[in-house]
Amino acid sequence: MSAPFNFPNPEAYRRAARALKRWLKACVICPRGCRVNRLQDERGFCKAGVKAVVNVAQLHHGEEPPISGSRGSGTVFFSGCTLACRFCQNYQISQEGHGEELSAEDLAAVFLRLQLNGAHNLNLVTPTPHLVAILEALAIARENGCVLPVVYNTSGYERAATIRRLAGLVEIYLPDYKYADNEIAARLSDAPNYVEHCRAALIEMHRQVGPLQLDEEGVAMRGVLVRHLVLPHNYSGSDKVLPDLVKIGGPEVWVGLMSQYNPMYKANETPGLERRLLASEYRAATSALEDAGIENGFVQGLASSNGDYLPGFKL
Repeated sequence: MSAPFNFPNPEAYRRAARALKRWLKACVICPRGCRVNRLQDERGFCKAGVKAVVNVAQLHHGEEPPISGSRGSGTVFFSGCTLACRFCQNYQISQEGHGEELSAEDLAAVFLRLQLNGAHNLNLVTPTPHLVAILEALAIARENGCVLPVVYNTSGYERAATIRRLAGLVEIYLPDYKYADNEIAARLSDAPNYVEHCRAALIEMHRQVGPLQLDEEGVAMRGVLVRHLVLPHNYSGSDKVLPDLVKIGGPEVWVGLMSQYNPMYKANETPGLERRLLASEYRAATSALEDAGIENGFVQGLASSNGDYLPGFKL
């Protein structure tokens, strides 16, 4: 497999890891700023320590078409999360912390195995709590022949300062923009000031890599693709989020509009989240997408609970 990418020297990953490791002494990796000393095994909101905790690593064919491609995305699910979404579909991983603690060397071996299995990319799911270990592993993997682009798959609840440390080290950003209202974000995901942090992170991501770029086979090579999950009662604020994405990423912004909300985890205990989307609610979101003038991306079918996407749209 030849690399169509100009990856940085492995030492660039190590420099970023060393800089971010200093932040772990009073952890400020994410917007929560727990300030626990993770180097002394103190645990904050995400419950992460120093080593990465991986639940599963596998080829995934259910992502957006440019991410999954024809061979699948090399998806690595890390345990823990910067959010506590009451409707999380992967709560056993994100909230309950199920997974295996891996050294940087072992994690690098996971990355290399995914490449050998034919993955188009390394799709790092909720990577931020484990960012130091991930960067150390990437340095080792690059030294040993890893030529896969990195997909930074995140909830969007990020510190822009942390994202700035990743400039030149991440080829593809796959963030969420979940909410337009901080009070709703706090109630449903325990995420103070979600909107300001998400917007600042998205601006920095677009500054680094711009809108999504595809190769001749339609597989992502570089850029940002923003996901937006439509919630019942428009708790997601789709009519505000989607036009704001045009302000952030310009008219070429790429969006994945998702209908797969399912009342799982604590949703049935949360007023307003007890049911799935109504067709009228999703139509309103797709209308908001059109009204925003967004022309690049993918719209999930309403009846599709398995993550399937309708064909790419040009509005």
